[in-house]
Amino acid sequence: MAFTVIPDDGILRHQATGEIKGSPFLKGIVVIIFITFAIPGFVYGRVVGTMKNDRDVIDAMSKSMGSMGMYIVLVFFAAQFVAFFKWTNLGTILAVNGAALLQALNLTGPEVFVFFILMCALVNLSLGSSSAQWAVTAPIFVPMLMLIGYAPETIQAAYRIGDSVTNLITPMMSYFGLILAVACKYKKDMGIGTLVATMLPYSMIFFVGWVCLFYLWVFVLGMPVGPGSPIYYQP
Repeated sequence: MAFTVIPDDGILRHQATGEIKGSPFLKGIVVIIFITFAIPGFVYGRVVGTMKNDRDVIDAMSKSMGSMGMYIVLVFFAAQFVAFFKWTNLGTILAVNGAALLQALNLTGPEVFVFFILMCALVNLSLGSSSAQWAVTAPIFVPMLMLIGYAPETIQAAYRIGDSVTNLITPMMSYFGLILAVACKYKKDMGIGTLVATMLPYSMIFFVGWVCLFYLWVFVLGMPVGPGSPIYYQP
């Protein structure tokens, strides 16, 4: 794969520009990943005797896709929400009015991200899926904060902090049941309340630590949140 994209004349580079951007390599990355994992998976199955024919392969694929059921359902309803939100223009209305309110309250400085991160952390308690939560919050808060001068990359970095720090204490997280099951192996009387109470101090420390790092990284040192990503946006 490296020989097809690293050389300037690599066969999977863009035919016209010679760049990786827009190349067959990037357009076909899903197929490449599928083949990369499917072949070793099938070989392993044959060696250990769990895959003797094509039916065994289909059963294994069906079992893997079965775990995606909850995610697909969440994405379906999130897509309906986003579509109706766009159709009603509520996102634009809330963004413009929200930006005007922030300007009226003089909350256009970096301190606005403390409230944004806190809001995302609270929303995460009831909506555990990161993609579903982003689908709900992004249409409102990305344009709102862009209107007061912050780039989408900075906004999403702040969102990821709020989305992550309360994963430890919300039963809505998809892996919460797994964590509880593992904890019960070592503490038989462990329940949801005990687990949440145990992890709450960690969640609070993570919140303070990540917010401090975010402000130090972005607003004190002026470093980008990604390669070539701007911090500010000129409306």
